[in-house]
Amino acid sequence: MFGAFSLIFWTITLLSLIKYMVFVLRADDNGEGGIFALYALLCRNARFSLLLNQQTADEEISTYYGPGDANRSLPSSDFKRLIEQNKRSKTALLLLVLVGTSMVITIGVLTPAVSAYRRQFLIICLACSGTVVMIACALLVGLFVLQHRGTNRVAFLFAPIMILWLFTIATIGLYNIFKWNPSVYKALSPHYIFKFFRDTGKDGWLSLGGILLCITGTVTRLQSHGFMQFAFCCVVYPCLVLQYMGQAAFLSKNFSALPTSFYASIPDPFFWPVLMMAMLAAMVASQAVIFATFSIVKQCYALGCFPRVKIVHKPIWVLGQIYIPEINWLLMVLTLAVTIGFRDTRHIAFAFGLACMSLAFVTTWLMPLIINFVWNRHLVFSILFIFLFGTIELVFLASSWTKIPHGGWITILLSLLFIFTTYVWHYGNRRKYLYDQHNKVPMNTILTRGPSLGIVKVPGIGLIYTELASGVPATFTHFLTNLPAFYQVVVFICSKTVPIPYIPQKERYLIGRVGPKTYRMYRCIIRTGYKDVNKDGDDFEDELVDSIAEFIQLESEGSGSHADRSVDGRLAVVKTSNKFGTRLSRSRSEVYVAGSSSSSSSRSQTTVTNSKSPVLKRLKAEYEQELPKLSMRRRFQFRPMDTTFRQPQVKEELFDLVEAKDAEVAYIVGHGHVKAKRNSTYGKQLVIDVAYSFLRKNCRSPAVMLNIPHICLIKVGMNYYL
Repeated sequence: MFGAFSLIFWTITLLSLIKYMVFVLRADDNGEGGIFALYALLCRNARFSLLLNQQTADEEISTYYGPGDANRSLPSSDFKRLIEQNKRSKTALLLLVLVGTSMVITIGVLTPAVSAYRRQFLIICLACSGTVVMIACALLVGLFVLQHRGTNRVAFLFAPIMILWLFTIATIGLYNIFKWNPSVYKALSPHYIFKFFRDTGKDGWLSLGGILLCITGTVTRLQSHGFMQFAFCCVVYPCLVLQYMGQAAFLSKNFSALPTSFYASIPDPFFWPVLMMAMLAAMVASQAVIFATFSIVKQCYALGCFPRVKIVHKPIWVLGQIYIPEINWLLMVLTLAVTIGFRDTRHIAFAFGLACMSLAFVTTWLMPLIINFVWNRHLVFSILFIFLFGTIELVFLASSWTKIPHGGWITILLSLLFIFTTYVWHYGNRRKYLYDQHNKVPMNTILTRGPSLGIVKVPGIGLIYTELASGVPATFTHFLTNLPAFYQVVVFICSKTVPIPYIPQKERYLIGRVGPKTYRMYRCIIRTGYKDVNKDGDDFEDELVDSIAEFIQLESEGSGSHADRSVDGRLAVVKTSNKFGTRLSRSRSEVYVAGSSSSSSSRSQTTVTNSKSPVLKRLKAEYEQELPKLSMRRRFQFRPMDTTFRQPQVKEELFDLVEAKDAEVAYIVGHGHVKAKRNSTYGKQLVIDVAYSFLRKNCRSPAVMLNIPHICLIKVGMNYYL
């Protein structure tokens, strides 16, 4: 017992306290922790990302580099350049991150199942196994059904419950120490670890899988929520040590109570209160892991490694809290399958331990890269980190692998399923982006067509969604090929994710021109962080028009002089200030532009009329009556105020922009049919034609993810041969 406790104590101290408190939690990304936070730090400080839409302008975001990041003026090391220039190395790094991500999702499946069984401890002693399974399944269904309501109303109880639970187990530990064996403090010496393995031999090594379960809870919580160093060092760590020390003292005198040692060591008057507290703590643990699963899936999706899913964030919820219906029901089905299939908490615990140890092992291999490339420490420190913590975790991991026939195989199965899904989606999206980039329209083709582009211009704004951060997408020419008419104002919109958790609202929009001014073609790049959530109710159209108007005014005053006025030049960040006083006013029928030129009439306002025919106006009114939400959105009209236009061209351009906004806004989205090339290998055809196509057909459509009204949506068919 002393040897087992000594092993637990030093495992918690080395892996949870020193590794996570001293190293891992210091590698936070603007306060965010976890696998993808480490990966984002590496992608920002080195060219490790496989995403192709990154731009130099992204590095100018205020939160792009943190105070602890490497000094970018220092020359790159040979090791760093080797990884940056080798695509296989970057792919291997991504696969390592996806392995850790799959383990987080697997833990999200196993934790509720383990917690449900633990809540039924008393029933296990009184009822048959079938009754326990039924009750556990009922609790699990109730847990997942209530997820869509969020935890904001009861979240204030989570911290008190966990604090009370930690102090409760610490008090029980102190009670057992003084009652059964006060000399148990001697087991803090690592000498007892040597005696433990000397006496137990191979059986002691095999028992490491059980000892591992004593730290999996701390590792999982730290990985998903990033507890502050003070909270862990001053509360969590001492309480855990006292509890396990009390368990060792109790078992040293009551070895026969080993199967139920924790509950057996509780004094009789406090048994029921502690049992209820344990059930509440298990519920909080399940809720925390489910939330962590939603968060990691959101990050995977944002960085192009997960199929499109619906992400819900309600205004009344706390910042960062989300709900993903597809993942919630998938977790429920898998958790119920594990609970019903195993019917034994030990097998689920073995699978849970393997997943947690694998996650910790992946973190250990990512941290040396952080130490070398982000913190700019010598490679020797990275090697020492791997040698110290990697060796210890490798021993635990090897012991956990022996449990694969006894339940650990479910961890392998689930992780392979998640890794395959995430990598296939990332590979397909990357090949699709390369196809778009290879087939984009040359700028010379646009310039030679002239301002009219050889087509009929109709009133309105056409928003063309593309993944390209530069160039004109093939979607545009496909539309013109089938219908040689387009809107008088064209905006190419690229919504992309930057490897930053959150981007300030004032730095999200990048606006630039496509072609000369007379073309009325613009490019808008909307940058979001991997933890940013689109809030319902945001009026995207007004923000977009406001941003373009501010860009036009900045350009006219010379602030945007760096942008090329004749070709697809560099972009400018807008909405960084309100020096022009632009605002949105509510007006159903007409829009005004303030500040007439001297050649205009004496009116201080110029009316922008809608150039649509009376028939189209009547149809539009009928649609708005059927869709009140759309009608309210259309009533918000653009109106720049307090600006005097010295250049008639600027006034005319703003006039055209406002007139187009008042007429109509249409969203043009590509609807692609993906196939592998005929000369592709059989494996590539299987991945693209079967796996990737299946995921595309069974995930959310881009229009849903972009929150585009169906009445304003135009889909353009595209064939992709990857």
